Amino acid sequence: MTAPPGEQEDTGTAGSAPLQPLRRNRDFVLLWGGVGATLLGARACYVAYPFLVLWYTGSAGDAGLVGFAALLPNLLVQLPAGALVDRWDRRRLMILCDLGSLLATASVAVAVATGRIDLGHLVAAAFVSGSLAVFHQLAERAAVRHLVPPGQLPVALTQNEARWRAAGLLGQPVGGALYTVARWSPFLFAAAAHLLSLVSLLLIRKPFQGPRDTAPRRRLAVEVAEGFTWTWRRRFLTTLVGLIAATNLLFQGISLAVILIVRDGGGSAALLGTITAVGGIGGMLGALGATWWTRRAPLRTVVIGSITVWAAVIPLLIVVRAPVVIGALLAVMAYAGGLVNVVGGVYQVSVTPDEMQGRVSSVLTLIASGAGALGALGSGFLLDGLGVTGTLAGIAGCMMLLATTALVAPALRRPDPAPGEDNSAV
Repeated sequence: MTAPPGEQEDTGTAGSAPLQPLRRNRDFVLLWGGVGATLLGARACYVAYPFLVLWYTGSAGDAGLVGFAALLPNLLVQLPAGALVDRWDRRRLMILCDLGSLLATASVAVAVATGRIDLGHLVAAAFVSGSLAVFHQLAERAAVRHLVPPGQLPVALTQNEARWRAAGLLGQPVGGALYTVARWSPFLFAAAAHLLSLVSLLLIRKPFQGPRDTAPRRRLAVEVAEGFTWTWRRRFLTTLVGLIAATNLLFQGISLAVILIVRDGGGSAALLGTITAVGGIGGMLGALGATWWTRRAPLRTVVIGSITVWAAVIPLLIVVRAPVVIGALLAVMAYAGGLVNVVGGVYQVSVTPDEMQGRVSSVLTLIASGAGALGALGSGFLLDGLGVTGTLAGIAGCMMLLATTALVAPALRRPDPAPGEDNSAV
């Protein structure tokens, strides 16, 4: 994982006393480290599941079914999870999620160790773990603003993004290595990670949300609809997430095109993994550099600049075949992606009232996940029909169109009001 959060000092507002580094914020460090462990454990399990199913059944279709069950909660559970995160005690909810995930992953470890593997059990465990992870991540995102001073929120979310990218980068080799040692060990590792997270949550002292309205609860569907309504009325936020979702859709085609470029050039799976890892490092650096950028450029400039960089870099993939250069290009694009994720996340958390955090985050995540799923579905057909050159040229053109749209969009010239300035839209 990356270094402990908050290595840089934050001076706060002008004339105020300097804030202590986040590494000295006990509650934030406990949350950051515990969630980081669960992210690494979840990634190791996701890598190990297809290996396990292929070893047990020999069926690629069965392996795909388990992978689908692990990802399906991103689409099915997001919206109700967001409403329940706003309704329930977030700390208690995260503890219950860790307990449930611990039991689910430990049950798989026991089943594998004793030779009692069942496909239905694996599908159920993957779906349950994935669903609980959605709740866990939404609750953590909403809780961060209560554990750090307002002036350190950008630094905190920067560290969270870097942690997420580091877990994705390290999860594949960790999961593969553990599976090589013992087929049950990745799942035991994930169970231990959830135990660590559970202990860290029990040690945190600060509350994860502000006071809640004691009025009778409304139907869950009504509260979910409120999340959509609130988000839709924030024109800056909806325009921003629309642009990011469109780029997510396009990036699915880029990822698949890079695989074809490496394969057609005679490259191995190990080479492709190395190139992908270089890109992951670029994304982590982009996340870590977000605080520097947010102090020097407005969000609109960062978004337009990042999309323009993507549009300029993508055509180079058409002519470049040297693996080192491909890795460098992916790192540049991932740097911009990590940067946009952090500055966009800081903005979203800052303008969303605490009682709406879970629902708004779930709406935005669902839009991004849905765009990624559509991109994965359509990119294969595009590459079959247009080839790598035609597909990348089309994606570059779409990226430039998105950059132009962001440049002229009236909604991006006026940020939405922060909580307290205007809360009448709900």
